[in-house]
Amino acid sequence: MGHEACGTIHAIGTAVTALQPGDKVAIEPDYPCRRCTPCKAGRYHLCPEMKFAADPPFVHGTLTRYFRVPADFCYKVPECIKLDEAVLIEPLAVAVHAVRLGDVRVGQKVVVFGAGTVGLFCAAVAREFGAAVVVSVDVVERRVVFAREFVGGKGMVMDTGVSVEENAERIVRECGLGEAGGADVVIDASGAEMAVQTGVFVLRKGGMYVQAGMGKRKMEFPIAEMCEKEIVAKGCFRYGPGDFDLGIDLVRRGRLVLDGLVSRVFPFEKATEAWEAAKRGEGIKMVIEGPK
Repeated sequence: MGHEACGTIHAIGTAVTALQPGDKVAIEPDYPCRRCTPCKAGRYHLCPEMKFAADPPFVHGTLTRYFRVPADFCYKVPECIKLDEAVLIEPLAVAVHAVRLGDVRVGQKVVVFGAGTVGLFCAAVAREFGAAVVVSVDVVERRVVFAREFVGGKGMVMDTGVSVEENAERIVRECGLGEAGGADVVIDASGAEMAVQTGVFVLRKGGMYVQAGMGKRKMEFPIAEMCEKEIVAKGCFRYGPGDFDLGIDLVRRGRLVLDGLVSRVFPFEKATEAWEAAKRGEGIKMVIEGPK
């Protein structure tokens, strides 16, 4: 179990020079072959031989006393980041990757579907990339309320009792997107079919759609709407070069605050309680301490 992780360096190999035992690090929980075409093209996250934590039976997860990982996939975190908050760097890196894929620019209007951890970070990073309007959308009202406070943008609760077209019309109308004909960029961080469909209808003509949330392998997609608007749609898979570094830098410079996102820290012996609390939708992020 576990791929959102941080830790303290226990031991290093003889060739490692950038890290020392005792260093506090965020862990990028994957490592590629470094030899294939995607790796050599600078897209190591698409490596077909990628080893990813918590992907049994190939690699065990990070919920263990010791976890071995290449030194260049460990990122030293500054003193301003507490160790229990450093676990958030992994979902933050996902958000950085999604916003970079969306090519978010100064003055644009961005709508993010899903106000979980990744969705919150997508909205916050889009704001830091210069978006003039950032809208967080979710089906859970308390998540939308938290997103408004965390991001400082707009929020909207989806109505599951009406059509996706009606939801899209309401988002465009009530969030001030009508003048441009919709959002410039939509990022779905939920993976929910209804959110995916609504997102396409929310976009203006020529807009950009990024799928960051992992949902069903197959779902209905409004392909005609996509064609008629000439939308650019991109898939988003984890994180790539520079995403962890940029995420840490945003926190270091005080542009993004992690305080308040960790709702509760569970001891290792109560890990199952953490999973149950997360399943019930309690808080924002549950953290499990490693075994002593």
